[in-house]
Amino acid sequence: MYICASTESFPELDPRDVLNKLVDLEYTAVELPVHEQEGWLKPSEVLADLERAIQVCRDTHRLVVAALSIEIEATDDTYYEQFSACCKLAKAIKVVTLVVPSSELGTPFNEEIERLKKLVAMANLEGAVVAMRTTIGSMSQDPDTAVVICDNVEGLGLALDPSHYIAGPNQGRDYDKVLKYVRHVHLRDSTKEELHMRVGQGEIDYGRLVSLLAKEKYSRALSVHMPAIEDCDHDGEMRKMRLLLDSLL
Repeated sequence: MYICASTESFPELDPRDVLNKLVDLEYTAVELPVHEQEGWLKPSEVLADLERAIQVCRDTHRLVVAALSIEIEATDDTYYEQFSACCKLAKAIKVVTLVVPSSELGTPFNEEIERLKKLVAMANLEGAVVAMRTTIGSMSQDPDTAVVICDNVEGLGLALDPSHYIAGPNQGRDYDKVLKYVRHVHLRDSTKEELHMRVGQGEIDYGRLVSLLAKEKYSRALSVHMPAIEDCDHDGEMRKMRLLLDSLL
């Protein structure tokens, strides 16, 4: 396992300033959002000019790119064309993990399975792995449903965000069952009442989580994915989380 940070932790900074900030905080790896809204790059831009996208993602101030988070707003065939382009981008910059959102609650189960099967097949062609985010308000907010989806889509993994199981409608539920499917991890601190808390004041048992992931032979990134908290030193919180995770590895 190794530590990285998402640029989404500093949404107010432009891309170059985010990288400088993470280097100053002594992170060595980064997760880049390829989102149509507020991303490092837009999926539509990747499809329109793959070579430029490759150059942009290689200019990361010596930070290793640990994963790409992909959010596509296009529909129908264009959705899959943009995802395919993102897979080619990942291969070119030697990134294996592609984090994708789960569909919102109410989406027909078979429709979601079909979508994810297509994404996994496209990623496989470029040597990449698809990791579905566990998120409140989506089909993956329930750990049992997340496991059933993974069981029905061969090769699909999860991007585990334990905060969404602690603060969400399924709080208190055992989510250990999802750990064997984990291919990426998002971390912050949380309580049942608050999704975002200062590090050390929430209920995330980082030591237990790291230990259980180690038992599953997890060897990928622990990605610090923390928005700023009002009246709190965000740089200090990001540094504190890095040091805490460092002490556990």
